[in-house]
Amino acid sequence: MTLTGSTPIITTASDARRAAGYALAGLTRTYRATGAKRHDVQALRGIDLQIDAGEYVAIQGPTGGGKSTLMLLLGGLDAPTSGTVRLGELALSGANGARLAKARAERIGFVFQAANLIPTLTAQENVETALVPLGVPAAERAERARATLEQVGLGDRADHLPTELSGGQQQRVAIARAIVKRPSVLLADEPTGALDESTRDEIIGLLERLRAEHDVTLVLVTHDRALAERADRRVRVAEGRIADDVRRG
Repeated sequence: MTLTGSTPIITTASDARRAAGYALAGLTRTYRATGAKRHDVQALRGIDLQIDAGEYVAIQGPTGGGKSTLMLLLGGLDAPTSGTVRLGELALSGANGARLAKARAERIGFVFQAANLIPTLTAQENVETALVPLGVPAAERAERARATLEQVGLGDRADHLPTELSGGQQQRVAIARAIVKRPSVLLADEPTGALDESTRDEIIGLLERLRAEHDVTLVLVTHDRALAERADRRVRVAEGRIADDVRRG
C-alpha cells in the first residue's frame, strides 16, 4: 500500500498486523520489600483474564488496587511473580528482555496520561521515533508519520514542536506515535486524565475510531465511569483481584 500526503492509513491483511487478544492465568505480582521493617506488597493476587482480539476493555479500580500493575504486565514492561501472560501466540511471561523489547516495538502501542513527547523534535519526528526500532527506511518513516498525523487531524501541525501544540494536540501526536507502527494492541493508561472535558471526549472518540479502522484491541485504564461505560466490557480490579467483569448489553 502506498501512503501519500493527506491520505489516511487504511490497514489491510497484507500490510498490517491483526488485533490480538490476551490470556492471563494465575497472575501474581509481589514487590519485595528492602527495609527491615517493611512488608512485601502483593499488587496482584491470582488474576485470570481473557481479552478477545479486537475487544474494547476498560479497566477501573481504586488507586493502589492493581490496575496499573496489570497494565505494565500487559505491555511487557514488568514480569509477573507467577502465572502467565500471553498476547496472541506470544508468551510475554518468561520472555527475555530482547524478546519483550521486540514485542513492544512491533505489537503494542502505548498512550499515557502525559504525552511524553521529545521537546526538541517536531510532531512528525516524534511519530517517526516509533518506526526507528523496526528498521523502517527514513523516507517511508516520514511518509507514514505524516499520513498518521493526517488521520488524527494534525496534518497541518507536522512541523510544529510540542511547545507549539495544545495539550490535546500533544496527546493526538502521542496517539499517532502509538498507531503508526500498526500494532495489534493499544494500551491507554488514563489518556485523558490531564485534559478538559471537551478535549477528553475528542481523544476518546479518536481512540475508538482508530480501534475500528486499524483492527486493534483497545485496553483503557480510566477513573471516569462515563468513559468506561463506552467500552464493550468493564473490568474492575481491587485489592489485586478481579472484583467485577461486566459486558455491555
